[in-house]
Amino acid sequence: MVRPSGGNLLAELPTGARVLVLRLRSLGDTLLITPALRALKAWRPDLEVSTLVEKRFADVFAGNPDVVETLCFESRAQVPSAVAALRRRKFALAVDVHGGATSALLTLASGARHRAGRTHYRFRFAYNVLCPEPPEVLGRTAMHSVEDRMTTFLWLGVPLGEIPALQIFPQPAARAAVRERLAVHGVPAGMRYAVIQATARFFTKEWPLARFAKLADWLHHEHELVPVFNCGPGEEERLAPALRGRSGVCLATSVGELAALIEGAALFVGNDSGPTHLAAALRRPLVVLFGSSSAGIWGPWKAAAEVVQNDFPCIPCPGDRCYAFDEPQCILSITLEQVQRAVEQALRAAVPEVSAAARASHA
Repeated sequence: MVRPSGGNLLAELPTGARVLVLRLRSLGDTLLITPALRALKAWRPDLEVSTLVEKRFADVFAGNPDVVETLCFESRAQVPSAVAALRRRKFALAVDVHGGATSALLTLASGARHRAGRTHYRFRFAYNVLCPEPPEVLGRTAMHSVEDRMTTFLWLGVPLGEIPALQIFPQPAARAAVRERLAVHGVPAGMRYAVIQATARFFTKEWPLARFAKLADWLHHEHELVPVFNCGPGEEERLAPALRGRSGVCLATSVGELAALIEGAALFVGNDSGPTHLAAALRRPLVVLFGSSSAGIWGPWKAAAEVVQNDFPCIPCPGDRCYAFDEPQCILSITLEQVQRAVEQALRAAVPEVSAAARASHA
């Protein structure tokens, strides 16, 4: 039977009840639920909150005091073992903030008495608590993606209040690994560097690599920053030809290593992508380039940032292709000079020294 509203469901859970939050994939989307977890635990610190994610994103919650355990999921072949692990934990509530087929199956099979999803989810049979769409909860349509995700927890009973910032906690082993790898590439401890994120999920969000290469040269010569290009799985071969003969290095990283790398950076410059939200969570000087997506919806949450986006009436669009031009003019129209001005502003606004955590990471 579907519960007609969340009401006071979270308030009604017994002391020490176990709550499961499912968000299987995407670095950015996983980070964007950390404010909701913070708000939940600040209100009810007695609840034991676990998360379920794909293994490669588990580091998003490493060291997070709001999460007692992160369960990992890699493929549908692992569904039986995942279900067994979930049932052993006897969750009182499972909250699906993903909404896909696999997350619905795992929510249904979790054994949780209360299983919450949203009214627009395709597999509604998996849930007995249906949360309405965000405008019905907040009373407005314009909102950031963090607010969107928060509405599920508000509907379930978390009191409406100020939504916290993103959180991530780089781990000592990742810091040590990054220090070692940077040193191998000629970037010893204490040398200032900038992290550059030149890739994105869709080509409509990718500023041309040739311009990123020119920006890297400029950062090196004008600001004495070593450009460090982050490479996701399989991206190094793609970036290498465009960067040959240019300043900087490419570094392939795990999520945990990327967090440690950004933590120690003097600057982050990148396309609208998951690593940009890492930089926001770590409060680093930040410049983000937006193409087909809305900066108001997907921009850095509660972080000082320089956002570069040119106005086009077709923004936002799905981003899988350009719906208005032969090429995505939204991202291609951004000039090198625009990004350089944004970098100058970000560096002027930045605290001269890196954070205490970043200093510790290079000790």
